[in-house]
Amino acid sequence: MPRTKIVATIGPACDSPELLRALIDAGVSVARLNASHTSRDDLARRLSAVRAAAERAGRHVAVMLDLGGPKLRLGEVRDGTVLVPGERFSLLTGACLGDSRHACVTYANLPMDVPDGARLLIDDGRIELRVTERHDDALITEIVTGGPLGSHKGVNVPSVRLGVDAITEKDREDLAWGLDAGVDLVAQSFVRSADDVQRLRALMGDRPVPIVAKIEKHEAVSAIDEIIAAADAVMVARGDLGVETATEQVPVVQRRIVAACRAAGRPVIIATQMLESMTVSKRPTRAEASDVANAIFDEVDAVMLSGETAVGAYPAEAVAMMARIATVAEESLSGRATVAPVHGGRDDVTLAVSSAVSELACDLSLAAIVTATQSGATALAVAAHRPRTPIVAVTPLVAVARRLAVVWGVTPLVVAQHGTIDEMLVHAIAAVKDAGHASAGEMVALTGGVSVGVPGTTNLLQVTRV
Repeated sequence: MPRTKIVATIGPACDSPELLRALIDAGVSVARLNASHTSRDDLARRLSAVRAAAERAGRHVAVMLDLGGPKLRLGEVRDGTVLVPGERFSLLTGACLGDSRHACVTYANLPMDVPDGARLLIDDGRIELRVTERHDDALITEIVTGGPLGSHKGVNVPSVRLGVDAITEKDREDLAWGLDAGVDLVAQSFVRSADDVQRLRALMGDRPVPIVAKIEKHEAVSAIDEIIAAADAVMVARGDLGVETATEQVPVVQRRIVAACRAAGRPVIIATQMLESMTVSKRPTRAEASDVANAIFDEVDAVMLSGETAVGAYPAEAVAMMARIATVAEESLSGRATVAPVHGGRDDVTLAVSSAVSELACDLSLAAIVTATQSGATALAVAAHRPRTPIVAVTPLVAVARRLAVVWGVTPLVVAQHGTIDEMLVHAIAAVKDAGHASAGEMVALTGGVSVGVPGTTNLLQVTRV
């Protein structure tokens, strides 16, 4: 398996138990459930199916619930509708059946938020409108770029901050369901500020489920450092991001966000259209293969498949191809750690130990770096340095093992809780050996806390021979 993790969207194309198992065997570490397009019953059924497939495979696979967020969409549109450039087109509030002259939108305050002359992009930018008049209940536009128009297509307003709430009522209901169902990660769509992330965290109460902030709005790009600090992980969602910002800027923005996440020690996922052609083809284009490889060269934590696995004709082949590209790209990288993340201060012992063990792994021929972790923080801190030595996270908590499934290079192992540091070390080494991560006579480095079972107390680094 590659060190870079693979996120796959679970949809109708991979609903069978056999296909789900094939996806996991091919390399999927995180299963994404898209709340935007899935009923609650289907979400529950797919969550249960992923858990069963992961148990059969003997893998810790995380389930990420992706909240829909405040996506602006058209209402129903008459079949066969085509917009003609130069013609007048009205966007109305309320409910109606759209046609070539008008359509309704889901956001009632759109006419008040959007100024004269603003650009509106529909269906991922395929259709462009320019506002010519504003009324209380309508925007009158000129069609700049026309084409076929379908129902429920997304509407983007680049460079305009809309007053829509970042957390919808449906998000609240889906979140409550997901937390009760035991999802491992929650992805928040259309994040614009750190405050959006903090509001979602407040809704979670004392549930320690990591939040993945999806960067797809122009406002989020401007506030990226604050969002990274507030979130537990970040996803560069290039679909809407490519509509909200100029196409030629997307690669630049992607690299900037990845670098900021790497420096902060936050996991980062690259998503959208990575192997898009494999939705209908058994092979990707060379450009898609290069896109995946370049993300690997930037050493992101994970790469994501969307339609390729959710509705595509070749879901297992897409995962296998992504795993092969990632493996080959990783093999081309140098043998030393590549970056030192920002430290929390001179007295942050966990980060200091993580840095030291990563440097040690470069100088010694170690079979593995073993992190005994209660919260996953130590494994995350070690992974931020991207050591070439395998990282094995030993934890007594299944939930922590699953959350680490999105972190670069970390293989989680669940072991029983032990009362003393000596017991912890002995059983951690035994578990690593039994799982095949180290053989008798090989050396491993162990990190842990003398106060066993207490999160955030990593203060031990030991090199020992198995």
